[in-house]
Parts: sequence; structure tokens; C-alpha cells
Amino acid sequence: MSKLYIPEILLADDDNDDCMFFKDALEELQAPTNLTTVSDGEQLMDYLEKVKYIPDVLFLDLNMPRKNGYECLKEIKQNYRLKNMPVVVISTSFEPGIVELLQEQGAQHYICKPATYYELVKVTHQAVTLIIQSQNTDQPTTADFVISPRILVQ
Repeated sequence: MSKLYIPEILLADDDNDDCMFFKDALEELQAPTNLTTVSDGEQLMDYLEKVKYIPDVLFLDLNMPRKNGYECLKEIKQNYRLKNMPVVVISTSFEPGIVELLQEQGAQHYICKPATYYELVKVTHQAVTLIIQSQNTDQPTTADFVISPRILVQ
């Protein structure tokens, strides 16, 4: 009998409400996942340094205290042990220059935080599906980098 694979998902976000909504959105996937949350960049990097197994995907908020998402992404991609971990950046803003920079720095995908819970469920599902099912750490094309609630996994 084979063991059920349960993806390990790490969320780095300092907003408690956003963390709760994200957790609820994951639960709506109707597939088991293990979610760990950290609330700032220093806590994220400490966690990643100590954890035995690298998470299957990191959802990384850009605007966090103590160490922001840009700094964390740079450290992760320069770390031999962590560099292949898929990172999905989430942010409240959408600036094309910043999105391009994040892609160049090695983020797997970019999500502009949706306005509604329904859209959050859809983009979370799409991101988890793209990362977990494909197990592909190659950089996506520019067209596939941004995950939008208007481009949904069916």
C-alpha cells in the first residue's frame, strides 16, 4: 500500500487575516496539505535553516517586517540547499517592473492578492496545482509567471 503524499506548504505573511484566508482557501482544495506559517522574513529564514525537509512550495509576501520578501528571495536563491524550492510571491500591488525583477531573481510565480475570497481560492488552487503536480522547478515563461484569477485552472 502506497503512502499518501501530502504537500508541505509554507506561507510567509505578516497579516493574520491573510494567513487565515489562505488556510481556508487551501482547505477548499479538498486535498490534504500541511501548512506552516511564519510572520516575518527573519522568522522565515530561521525556519528554513532549521527544517529537516524543504517545503514543496513557499508562498512569500513581499512586504513583511524585519526582512522583506525581496531579501528573503535573494537569500533563498543563493542558498545551495534552498535554491530549488519553488517560491510563489504574493503581493497587494502589481507593478510590471517589480514582477519582471522577481522573475529574474528566481521566483516561480507571482500572485497579486485577489480582491475576493473566491478569487483567492482559485489562484491558490492554480498555484498549488502548477507547483505540486508538475514538480518542475524550471522558470516559467513570462506569460505563465503571473497567476491571475482571470486565468484559472479548470
